[in-house]
Amino acid sequence: MVVLAISVCTKSGKALISRQFREMTRARIEGLIASFPKLTSSGQQHTTIETDHVRYVYQPLEELFIVLITNKQSNILQDIDTLQLVSRVVSSTCRPTDAREIDRNAFELLSSFDEIISLGYRENVNLAQVGSISEMDSHEEKIQEMIEKNKEREAKEELKRRAKILDLQRKEQRKITGGMGGGYGQGGMGGGGYGQSSPMGFGGQSGMGGMGNGNQGYNSPSPSMDDHSSKFSNSAPKAPATKARGMQLGRKQNNSDLFESLRSEVEAAPAPQQYQQQHQSPAQNNYSTPAEPAFPMESVHVQIEEKITMVANRDGGLESMEVKGDLMLRVSDPSRAKISLALRHLEDPNIQFKTHPNVNKVLFNSEKTIAFRDSSKEFPLNTPTGVLRWRYLSKDESSIPLSINCWPSPAGDGSSDVNIEYQLENEEMAFKNVNIIIPLPHGAIPTVGEVDGEYIVDGQQGVLIWQLPSVDTSNASGSLEFNCEGEDTETFFPVSVQFESERLICDVDVIAVTQVADGSSVPFSKQSVLTPAEYSVV
Repeated sequence: MVVLAISVCTKSGKALISRQFREMTRARIEGLIASFPKLTSSGQQHTTIETDHVRYVYQPLEELFIVLITNKQSNILQDIDTLQLVSRVVSSTCRPTDAREIDRNAFELLSSFDEIISLGYRENVNLAQVGSISEMDSHEEKIQEMIEKNKEREAKEELKRRAKILDLQRKEQRKITGGMGGGYGQGGMGGGGYGQSSPMGFGGQSGMGGMGNGNQGYNSPSPSMDDHSSKFSNSAPKAPATKARGMQLGRKQNNSDLFESLRSEVEAAPAPQQYQQQHQSPAQNNYSTPAEPAFPMESVHVQIEEKITMVANRDGGLESMEVKGDLMLRVSDPSRAKISLALRHLEDPNIQFKTHPNVNKVLFNSEKTIAFRDSSKEFPLNTPTGVLRWRYLSKDESSIPLSINCWPSPAGDGSSDVNIEYQLENEEMAFKNVNIIIPLPHGAIPTVGEVDGEYIVDGQQGVLIWQLPSVDTSNASGSLEFNCEGEDTETFFPVSVQFESERLICDVDVIAVTQVADGSSVPFSKQSVLTPAEYSVV
């Protein structure tokens, strides 16, 4: 079977849209379509017409014709089946089926024709699959719209939080201003502010007797502080202690007193959800923060860090992956400031390296060695110095180190069954403190069935966190199943992942440190860590 073209034309032979699957000129296809109505017989029902060169397989659709132009050797039964599928696609896309709707949906129709026919041969697809493939064209746009809406909502929440803090600050300022009219302030009366602060009102106990005359502008001459204290201490009850204190006349206001009362409320306020680095999202919150043991550092210490940004789609494909790395060197011994570093890294042309301007680039490119161009220069002491950066971009699915497959499906009773699994794709890597964060519908409480590892439900952020202490070859795969309210499967995405790994994607490592003068070996310590800036399945 070879389909030369699919066309939608009027009964007069005017082509509205046409898709050619073999080399044919525009004049040729227009001539074939224009001659088609002349070959049809009025009053008779046919589905095919043959000429000397081609065969027309057609079907009327209201005031239009859907025409398949094939060669004469094509299987007519398969052609009729293909024509029926094309007719159903046109009917479902254009309602009503007229010339205006055909023109308005031309791009969608042509894309659907390409999914049905490839190079003239029928693909094994049905109407549902064609519709699903066509909808995926706008998947990235939907994700972008969701991100923009979340950003707008989070920006509003951030403004509300800041407005609340400013409102508390104004109230605190009014309390302080009100304390100025209360006669004597708390603590000492002197302008030098040496008196000890007391939580009491007028009956506060003076610490140093209040040196100076800083209160002359506010009060008339008065007895000494001791007399004043004895006069009021027996008659005035003690006021309860509060964090909000009145202004101490003649004493410089301590700003820490002003913000002390705000600290608990600000710290209790939840961080807004955001998708950028400067505003962490719920998926980027550190749900597990184990105490890091003290790392023994030598006088030469190397710190290697990589940040991975990866976005994969729910079908297993890779949208984008970017890895950025830094190599930092810290020297604390002056006798070891003139050194060179021998490196190794993954041999991949997609990795782009950039050395510090003072580093010998020729030596690095030829021998993978970090050293100064000027051998008389020394590394700065007690200061982390970046000597190498690299960047790795990939759209190859095989480069995904840890794949996540989330499969939500409506249960038919207003809830959804969600199956999610992980798979260690790179067996040379090992991850620890792995958190897989799945969004939940608003207010939904999941019922978890089988699970490898542990899980927690964060109701405030509306997520389920699947926690795995480590993922390596001993537990290269695992799964979690749960059911929760809501049938909209989009609410369970994007799925985000947190982890740490001592093995890096680009496998950059320092294998030796030597003195430049005599080539002797220098003991050194090193740390390497891979963490995600963003690791999500959308």
